Amino acid sequence: MVDHRSVDAGGVRLAYQVSGPPDAPPLVLLHALGEDANDWETVTPALARSRRLYALDLRGHGRSDWPGDYSLELMQADVLRFLDALGLGRVDLIGHSMGGIVAYLLAEDHPQRVSRLVLEDVPVPRPREQTTPTRPDGDLTFDWEMVLAIRRQIDLPDPRWLERLSQITAATLVVAGGPGSHVPQDGIAELARRIPGGQVETIPVGHLIHRAAPQAFTRVVSVFLLPDEDSRPARWP
Repeated sequence: MVDHRSVDAGGVRLAYQVSGPPDAPPLVLLHALGEDANDWETVTPALARSRRLYALDLRGHGRSDWPGDYSLELMQADVLRFLDALGLGRVDLIGHSMGGIVAYLLAEDHPQRVSRLVLEDVPVPRPREQTTPTRPDGDLTFDWEMVLAIRRQIDLPDPRWLERLSQITAATLVVAGGPGSHVPQDGIAELARRIPGGQVETIPVGHLIHRAAPQAFTRVVSVFLLPDEDSRPARWP
């Protein structure tokens, strides 16, 4: 059963979905740009068997507040305040694409709060060609101004993000989508190399790994999240 809740995180209301045994280890899920907590529904049942899952709507997305002030650093601060508000100390963290950037920023700045980190098809923070996206027609489930602000940061990231990857202490698994992904895979490999002890697993289904191959994704992630004494290197397929 999935419960829909919200919490005040420093003046920004964050909506989230919670599922899994209340006494199980906490696992926080951070979605990609333009998505929300519902994006994880293909993998939530499997992950919630042994974890207490918290799937957030990041600011400017879904049922969370759309405050008009957006940056990846503000999203990171929101997640930290979310953990504090719920009394969650050290957690495991999964981030997809943009959510993965928020996740590694949190792991860089607050290493004591992240035990294990899963980055799903997350670009390495290097400058790329800047483009202006076109707003889709109709009503949106996210703030378009947020998209413009976040895309600018992803196109021209703060150089400190790259430099500080080496400060991450969380055990880290980078899940790559292979040649079908629009994210350069050499950059994903570099991301893993720069994180001490970072592992890479490729599931060659493109950028939306947890949607395109939910069973493979949950299998690889679940093995990685096992306690250290039970963990074994995951392999695809």
